Amino acid sequence: MKNRLMVTLGVVLLAGTSSYAIDAKYRQLLERSGCTQVSEMQGCDIHKSKAENAKAGFGTQTSTQNTQASSSPYSGTYKAIGPTGLLVATITIDAKEHVKVNGKAAKASRSDGALVFKQGFITFTIQGDPHLKNENSWYDSDAKTKGPIHTK
Repeated sequence: MKNRLMVTLGVVLLAGTSSYAIDAKYRQLLERSGCTQVSEMQGCDIHKSKAENAKAGFGTQTSTQNTQASSSPYSGTYKAIGPTGLLVATITIDAKEHVKVNGKAAKASRSDGALVFKQGFITFTIQGDPHLKNENSWYDSDAKTKGPIHTK
């Protein structure tokens, strides 16, 4: 009986520990190279620069775009829609990733390929990958509501 209790306790403790998908050093290599975990499996080299990987056909920029001022993949105008279909917020993001929510500036940061910013209790998440555009969303931590964000 005591052995069963010890084994059960050990399994519960192991299952309850936190785990992270990637470590900080690997994340830095991905950011510097312009690769994602998926593109790395397709041949993107995390030990090369963004420009070198772009020449090889990986990433969103080409070598000519690297020399010019490129716009942000997040730039544009968005509409956050509530659960009832009403407009929650209008979001504008310029080429330098300056964010305005309903005309007020908001501080944004990148997190796992997305641009994340807050206005009051609402957290907005805009995906940079064009394949994930339908995953743009907002969440109100006070009212516990959420909804989609669409490009205007």
